Amino acid sequence: MESRFWEAARRGNVDAVKMILRDNPTLDVNWRNPEENQSTALRQACADGQDPIAAILLAHPDIDVNLKNRDGYTPLYSATYCGRTACVRLLLKDPRVMPNEPNALGFLPVHRAVFYRHDDIIKWWIASGREMDLGKPGDDRLDAIGEAKKSGVRMWPSY
Repeated sequence: MESRFWEAARRGNVDAVKMILRDNPTLDVNWRNPEENQSTALRQACADGQDPIAAILLAHPDIDVNLKNRDGYTPLYSATYCGRTACVRLLLKDPRVMPNEPNALGFLPVHRAVFYRHDDIIKWWIASGREMDLGKPGDDRLDAIGEAKKSGVRMWPSY
């Protein structure tokens, strides 16, 4: 049943996700798909920009919002990396989300947003008031400010 649930979440099938959750109260909503890099339904929905599914899963009492896949990608990291602004906004509203979890290589979510020029995500992150680890100056994996300067991203408005 978990694999059906995972696939429905990945495809953005809201009706199927709701039905499976309703009909299977003991379903493991944090099940990791071994064929998809140990990705959870929430992480996959966020990577694919399935924000209605992400909202449903965030409302589930058993969801672990910070589970990582094999590469160390959390749902927030994946949404940030893939430029899924609506999912990032949902995740940043959830106090359980740890916004500065690095992936397995040590890259921080905000660095990926800067690197891939997801300016809206940076703006929403700032507006959310959530902590934003800007990294370590001079470190290619962690220096969000240095990356912004290289790529021309403006991380805050000029006055």
